[in-house]
Amino acid sequence: MKEMLEMLEEIMDLDEGTLESTTILEDLEEWDSLSALSLMAEAKKKYGKKLSVNDIDGFVTVQGIIDYLQK
Repeated sequence: MKEMLEMLEEIMDLDEGTLESTTILEDLEEWDSLSALSLMAEAKKKYGKKLSVNDIDGFVTVQGIIDYLQK
């Protein structure tokens, strides 16, 4: 999980340790369309997961992303 949190922090250009699994994505100014596209690319590259726009829209918290990537 730590690796995934670090990946998300890097995508959103946040300091290490900023995100927690309970962080609500819409509360983050840094969670925008560019971050979503970067997540789609990284998920495919690192985890072999193809994220759709519907998948992205369904994520409420950081934990939702982690759960999806761990499937």
